[in-house]
Amino acid sequence: MEALEELLQRHEKIVYHIVLRTMGAGEDVKDISQEVFLKAYRNLSKFDGKSTFSTWIYRIAVNTCIDEMRKRKGKQTYSLDAELEQEDGNYQRQFADTADTPEQSLIRQELRQEVVTALEQLSPEHKTALVLREMQGFSYEEISEITQTPLGTVKSRISRAKIQLKEEILKLREQNPNSMRPNNRKEGKHL
Repeated sequence: MEALEELLQRHEKIVYHIVLRTMGAGEDVKDISQEVFLKAYRNLSKFDGKSTFSTWIYRIAVNTCIDEMRKRKGKQTYSLDAELEQEDGNYQRQFADTADTPEQSLIRQELRQEVVTALEQLSPEHKTALVLREMQGFSYEEISEITQTPLGTVKSRISRAKIQLKEEILKLREQNPNSMRPNNRKEGKHL
């Protein structure tokens, strides 16, 4: 552990500067630098000695920055405190409140509860396949590996699970016609 700490301390400044140059100045430079060292620590067993430790950790730093840039791609950020300069003076940025209204929040909560309740009615195999695909974002091939199930079976389970989930949600809606969902509300009767 002491040897690892010493190696990390030796390379701390250069990793910070790689991140700084790649990402630009900002609060997150320290966070990304820490992430580099966490990745190095977690993957220390993968360091094979074919290159120097410095080359290895710098590669981790570059890859971490590339990953972060991919996450941010298309997401332009602005300082909320920065003023806009116009010909007739400076203005503070103002943003509309995009938070859900109480009614929207209640509807979202009801929909989420419907899905959770309906999922409980599925067989464990169907539920697992559907959750891995639709909620965790795994590919069919990855699900096949994870569950050690043939690819065709995975596809079949997901298809059947979607059909059954829809049926279960429809049953729930028939049982509770007075919910807040837009298709169930009568005009003026929200509760």
